Amino acid sequence: MANFLDVVPGVKDYFAQAGIQDEDGFEKAYSRIAEDPAHSKLASKIEKAVYDYFGSLVLPPTPTLYDHLLLSLRGKDVIATFNWDPFSLQAAKRCRLLKRGEFPRLLFLHGNVLAGFCPACSVLGHKGNRCSQCRKEFKPSRLLYPIDNKDYRTDPMIASQWDELEQSLKDAFMVTIFGYGAPASDKAAVDILKRAWAPNIPSPMRQVEIIDIRDEDVLRNSWDRFIHTHHYEVHNDFGKSWIARHPRRTGEAYRNQDIEGKWISNNSIPTDLDFPGMWDWYKPLVERERNAWFSQQGYERLVRTQEGSWILHSRTGPPTGVERSEEIPAYKACDWLIANGHLCDAARFDKRE
Repeated sequence: MANFLDVVPGVKDYFAQAGIQDEDGFEKAYSRIAEDPAHSKLASKIEKAVYDYFGSLVLPPTPTLYDHLLLSLRGKDVIATFNWDPFSLQAAKRCRLLKRGEFPRLLFLHGNVLAGFCPACSVLGHKGNRCSQCRKEFKPSRLLYPIDNKDYRTDPMIASQWDELEQSLKDAFMVTIFGYGAPASDKAAVDILKRAWAPNIPSPMRQVEIIDIRDEDVLRNSWDRFIHTHHYEVHNDFGKSWIARHPRRTGEAYRNQDIEGKWISNNSIPTDLDFPGMWDWYKPLVERERNAWFSQQGYERLVRTQEGSWILHSRTGPPTGVERSEEIPAYKACDWLIANGHLCDAARFDKRE
């Protein structure tokens, strides 16, 4: 937030009205206003100015780092961001138009201007859309503004995002920290992260990757409590990261090279492609995952119920003789048709479902 006050219109003037100097930056100046009841109306004006500014931002029409990052991760992965901007959700929306495949889960730890939430069903989605369960319109996400003592539990959406992040970190093998400095002022966030990511429990082989332009010694000191001995790497460019060099196969590549000692080659993201070219490049990776998933599950029959749900069945079932079934989303039903050679049925499939 180094140049925040110069970028967001009106905020510097609001600070001047309160007689607050802004030399210390937006976070400290806003915190002083927010904690003074006499400035409650002024704080609301600042929050609206910030929300409106970030809500007006739009990605360029060409592929960006946001698109590359989303396409390079899978459904087992999580992207957790402190950013308010709409770029991750904008990239997710347009990348879904290019391909059917599993995307990483998006978590917004300080809220997001494009996110919506259904508190009754605990479902996250796009602001303006409707909850997939109760069909009520999502409530716009609140933004968690930079005060010294942040409350991550009162707002149901933000609380749910932190709960999911904590569980995901406990299950994770690799964590990539992209430009986040673990500021001392955000003690609550650091404590949650530390509790979830204990570097020596259950496996000391957990790997931390840091992408940041700051000096490695500074970064090592900031994240020391999260790192087990030498199990970390620092890169000053996303293109040098494991994600960018081994998209959609990051964990497998790391395990093959650094744990099993195998020789592997990079399969780096080409950054000079337009969207059709980028999809053509990712397509073989996605199809391999799709076909492997159906093969591993052993399902042999697809049925659509009267309610419109798609159910996969196994004719033979496991050794117990009990037939297995699983409800799947519409895009995966279409994938099953393609994987099993039913191309005509897939061509007639309504992908908008």
